[in-house]
Amino acid sequence: MEIADIARAERYLSHLNYYRFAAYCLPFEQTHFPHKFMPGTSFETVLEHYIFDRELRLLVMDAIERVEVSLRTSWAYHLSHAYGPHGHLNPDIFKSRWSHENNVFRLKESVNRSSEVFIRHFRQYDEQLPPLWAICEIMTLGQLSQWYGNLRHSRDRNAIAHVYGLDEVNLTSFLHHLSTVRNHCAHHARLWNREFTIAWKLPKKKPARLAPVFNREDGKRLYNTLVMLAYLMDTINPNSWKERLMALFTKHPVVSQLPMGFPEDWRTRALWRDIGND
Repeated sequence: MEIADIARAERYLSHLNYYRFAAYCLPFEQTHFPHKFMPGTSFETVLEHYIFDRELRLLVMDAIERVEVSLRTSWAYHLSHAYGPHGHLNPDIFKSRWSHENNVFRLKESVNRSSEVFIRHFRQYDEQLPPLWAICEIMTLGQLSQWYGNLRHSRDRNAIAHVYGLDEVNLTSFLHHLSTVRNHCAHHARLWNREFTIAWKLPKKKPARLAPVFNREDGKRLYNTLVMLAYLMDTINPNSWKERLMALFTKHPVVSQLPMGFPEDWRTRALWRDIGND
């Protein structure tokens, strides 16, 4: 590996665990045993991939936060109108194979641990749990995914999914996947060139404009996640997030998008081509 500035490399590695940095070295290795890099590989090139990935995680987390808050709102709004303010306490609206009792118990634990002012306010009432519009605000994304995906009736799941122009089957699958992505981001794990264990279920027909944008040949990489996040963000705050993603690629031109599952013609596909024209 070419190291032009040894002091700079030492400074970075004194604060950046070598084994974290080494994960970004692997694509540039000619052989792993013994460690031998491809000719021309520099410390700066590998470092730029690390910095890009760190900034990508922050951008993805920003989108996940906005999507999660929006979904909490849609979930609570529909259920409170359909089943009342404490509809979540009714086991009959959830799938029988899902332990509603255990999940209510977990929510009670979350309420007991919470220091939120609005939760302390609801403790003065003789209620088993706060109403939907309050309890959703202390749910984790994983909990929200389960409380949504285990609604018994597809009409309820679809009523929420249709807010985003999606089918409930795809939204359920994506939320489960998104919980995994969020955990990777929260633990500062690598997103660039990561292959996820399971591919989430991609939309085929609905929405029609989105279906051709996905990479159906490589469903376990990050590209399809970014497509769905960009689509959802267009519903919440059109174009701004996609523009920031594009700016990140421009800022780090040496970083290839192909290891993230981006097809070679991705820039010509409608979702990305229409930036600024929606």
